[in-house]
Amino acid sequence: MAKKDYYDVLGVSRNASTEELKKAYRKVAMKHHPDRNPGDSRAEEKFKEASEAFEVLGNQEKRSRYDQFGHAAEGLGNGMGGFGASGGSGFGDVFGDIFSEFFGSSGGTSNGRHERGSDLQYNMEVSFNDAAFGSSKEIDVPRMETCDSCGGLGAESEKDINFCSSCGGTGQQRVQQGFFSVASTCGSCGGRGKTISNPCKNCNGRTRVSKTKRIRVNIPAGVATGSRIKLSGEGEHGPNGGTSGDLYILLSVKDHSLFERDGADIFCEVPISFSQASLGTDLEVPTLEGKARLKIPTGTQTHRIFRLKNQGVAHLRGGGRGDLHVRVVVETPNKLTSRQKELLKEFDECSDANSNPIHDKFMEKIKNIFS
Repeated sequence: MAKKDYYDVLGVSRNASTEELKKAYRKVAMKHHPDRNPGDSRAEEKFKEASEAFEVLGNQEKRSRYDQFGHAAEGLGNGMGGFGASGGSGFGDVFGDIFSEFFGSSGGTSNGRHERGSDLQYNMEVSFNDAAFGSSKEIDVPRMETCDSCGGLGAESEKDINFCSSCGGTGQQRVQQGFFSVASTCGSCGGRGKTISNPCKNCNGRTRVSKTKRIRVNIPAGVATGSRIKLSGEGEHGPNGGTSGDLYILLSVKDHSLFERDGADIFCEVPISFSQASLGTDLEVPTLEGKARLKIPTGTQTHRIFRLKNQGVAHLRGGGRGDLHVRVVVETPNKLTSRQKELLKEFDECSDANSNPIHDKFMEKIKNIFS
């Protein structure tokens, strides 16, 4: 069967540039790659056709012969096919890009000169009030910093730094295996792309040293356990003068002895006596900032909740504060004098049906159940 025209296989015009050929080949090869079309013999054939077409058209010398003689040029000197043929087609580079699509490897080279420093996390515990109103703290953070002695060179002077002869300064060595082009870290320089004849005595050529830095952290009002503060550039310094990573402060808020928190609202329980609940009273209740007056009306039942507006925690994104919810608990005395017992008995005898509405409703429900 006659071979298809290579330009038609890639879907480009006969005057397509090398860059256009690369893009066209990559598109066709990605679509019909065997790994994306397992068991599809037609896709595999199209993939082979595209690879063969690009191997020829991507090489200026072979393309010139093909434009002159077509497929008949395969029998003329130097050969036309073969994935391992030389001539600067860029086949290995393009296929390396495709390889990285499937296996997640990087298509570019990296010599470590601009490697970013690692991010760091610092776990910080703060008090209930610091979380409610905000505060400022100082912390000591151990991290890797650029060596002061050599300024991150890793050498005593610039003249002691040489490009690695094994990788030509790229930090990687590329090996052609069939039509795969595989890049690996250079074993001679460890991926740095350079060698040092006289390492810095302070950092021993590592460009960084371990230090502890004191950093001030501003804690915004309204944070809660699990809140995270990002301090850009306060992580580890990058090797070889690379940019610094970030520092993340992970907050944990201590419990309060009186208050419990739900979002921006806080809750507390306040005990009151039977007489206070019955007769009503003015109470002094605790708040985050001191004390406040709370009016307890006559006949207050136990577990009734009173709300004090704007006495809670600040909203993290602004907009005022939450509320303080005070739950009153009527306390029953566990020790009574003889006189107190007499008075309570007298009170009970004097009580009429209208004085215990909750009790009366409960008894009515019981009657309905057993009637």
